[in-house]
Amino acid sequence: MTESELPLLSSPADGVPDVMTEEADLRDYIRRLKRGRGPLAVDTERASGFRYTSDAYLVQVRREGAGTALIDPEFLPDLSALSEAMTDVTWVLHAASQDLPCLARVGMRPQEIFDTELAARLLGDPKVSLGAVVERELGIRLAKEFSAVDWSERPLPHEWLVYAALDVELLDQVMAKQQARLQAAGKLSWAREEFEFIRKADPPSTKPHQWRRISRLSDLKGGRQLAMARELWKERDAIGRETNTCPSRLLPDRNIIALVKANPRTSRQVKKLPGLRNRRLADHWLAAIERARLLDDSQLPSKRGPGKAGLPDHRRWSQSNPEAAERLAAIRDVVAKVGEEHNVPAENMLLPAHQRLLAWVEFPASPAAVRAALDEMGTRSWQIGLLAEPIAQVLRAL
Repeated sequence: MTESELPLLSSPADGVPDVMTEEADLRDYIRRLKRGRGPLAVDTERASGFRYTSDAYLVQVRREGAGTALIDPEFLPDLSALSEAMTDVTWVLHAASQDLPCLARVGMRPQEIFDTELAARLLGDPKVSLGAVVERELGIRLAKEFSAVDWSERPLPHEWLVYAALDVELLDQVMAKQQARLQAAGKLSWAREEFEFIRKADPPSTKPHQWRRISRLSDLKGGRQLAMARELWKERDAIGRETNTCPSRLLPDRNIIALVKANPRTSRQVKKLPGLRNRRLADHWLAAIERARLLDDSQLPSKRGPGKAGLPDHRRWSQSNPEAAERLAAIRDVVAKVGEEHNVPAENMLLPAHQRLLAWVEFPASPAAVRAALDEMGTRSWQIGLLAEPIAQVLRAL
């Protein structure tokens, strides 16, 4: 049966509940949750691409016997009572690392999770979106039209609420199917380690060199132009934080590059830039460029810049540290081969950043030394068990 022939689930079986905004309704729902059974399906809707923060603007919860709740955190910002009522229940989420930080900000902290997206990766499934996972495990298509809308909008349209409710409608059934497949593949213990690692992970933080992720930054020449791009990024970020606006909506990366190349001297020249968003902020962009002009040469950023995890850019290792480049190539080959043997993507076998860390510093090429290095990085025991010996073996051969 082709994808288009699969039955389409376009509305929840129990209908779409009203958005919950009252404490009394929350208390009543918590009582129902306690009487429910099975795992707790949880999802959030954020306003990525519209707002600066990654806060949840809607929290969806479902448990068999209790039904679905759509909770508005703007009216109910403290959901710790719900969380405390479900401490002995497994929470099932899809791509949990995206939801857990914003759930924590409303007081929801699970004690055990099951991540259907990560389970699909460990199973070697080619597509891991929620829609693809539901189709594969249950033979059902989900209506998925509203994944990139502004969930901070109020009131939320009914069609969006249908979509939100469907996100938690089938997660418990998907979990049951995936658990059985993981068990059959001998990967259930791997999955449990991965889920626990994600559950305990620190929330993401802003890195000092994040401005270097500006698109087409390599088009700029010299430290002065890089400094202008950096100051524009910082100004954009500050305004975005203050107004809770996604920075790219204030000044897209393409505008940053164009402004640097235009090198304007007046606010009027800034406003004349073709395709510029938010011309009312022209004085801010000009001030950022002026700050960069006043920097001493010693304060200008290097074109090379630091790599991830504080390492030099690995793409230049062949010139600056050929031995490390050789080790990295060998480690990558091992990780890819072991991943292929076990039908797990290489990036889930060992993070690329950890591959680079392992390659950068020369150390005794023994399994014990590799195990210690991997353990210090936070690599899970199942990964260490599969990788330590072959990595040590290939490093000894160099």
